[in-house]
Amino acid sequence: MGRQRPGTPTLEEVAALAGVGRGTVSRVINNAPGVRDSTRRAVQRAIAELGYVPNLAARSLAGHRADAVALVMTETDWRMFGEPFFTEIVHAVGDALTDTPVQLLLTLVRTDTERRRFVEYARGGRVDGVLLMSVHAADPLPDMLAKAGLPTVMLGRRSGDESVTYVDADNAGGARGAVTYLLESGRRAIGAISGPLDMYVAECRLRGYREALELSGVAADPSLVVEGDDFTEETGRRAMTSLIGRHPELDAVFAASDTLAAGALEALGAAGRRVPRDVAVIGFDDLHPARPTDPPLTTVRQPLGEIGRAMVRLLLEEMEESPVAWRHVILRTELVRRDTA
Repeated sequence: MGRQRPGTPTLEEVAALAGVGRGTVSRVINNAPGVRDSTRRAVQRAIAELGYVPNLAARSLAGHRADAVALVMTETDWRMFGEPFFTEIVHAVGDALTDTPVQLLLTLVRTDTERRRFVEYARGGRVDGVLLMSVHAADPLPDMLAKAGLPTVMLGRRSGDESVTYVDADNAGGARGAVTYLLESGRRAIGAISGPLDMYVAECRLRGYREALELSGVAADPSLVVEGDDFTEETGRRAMTSLIGRHPELDAVFAASDTLAAGALEALGAAGRRVPRDVAVIGFDDLHPARPTDPPLTTVRQPLGEIGRAMVRLLLEEMEESPVAWRHVILRTELVRRDTA
């Protein structure tokens, strides 16, 4: 298992205390089959009594696990990492790994150089798998990881024809339900603030908005849609200001995230528009506890905790044994009615 620091317990000392051979201790540490339960327990007791810590670097060199996974964020804008959405996912992933021996490493990958460097780092046995967040349509990183044979699970997807395992929410269905609710409450001049459309999540939410209008027989007006550069409050403020300038008759808006919706509410307040009496607002994500609004925001809840847990569950399964097919998990959303609509 490699040399230990002077004074630290060795593999041989564990074997002697447990009354077994060195190879048996190694098999127990690596969870290898073929060890009797009584023997496994004896080795585990010896490890605990001596405080033995395996040399993980040597295990990696020997082809064993690093007991670490990387959570990779691909956004180029550092401000995005202060958003509640990212915080919620990191917490959910961390909680899902609490009862495992796996460490979570957070890393930022934004450029071609950083992509190549990270793939080489991961291929070097430093991580056993990769979780990807905020991947844009043209990002080659998921394919680079797949080609390198690294277990990988994405949050969301780059397109409707994704060849990597992913976990996603029903973004189109959630948006469709939200806009249908606005229509059924009598709203007709309904605007939309989308995220950047090179992200499939933004494309799906905008598609749901348009489908709801079509199903209700309401003509879709392209000038009622503003594409955001990102999902920040500032983008929501600018987009809302633009919408009410172009369409003073606007009586509702669907925003593709809660942060966009929060910015829209600020712009409406600055313009003297009452919410929901003059303009109803619906967001997406349900980050209300982390980002309270006035009035409280009606939104589409996506189960962020379950998304994080499902990502970890799929990744751990792929680390154990590569499945014969990509797995695509889409979780349900729910409209949460509060005071803005």
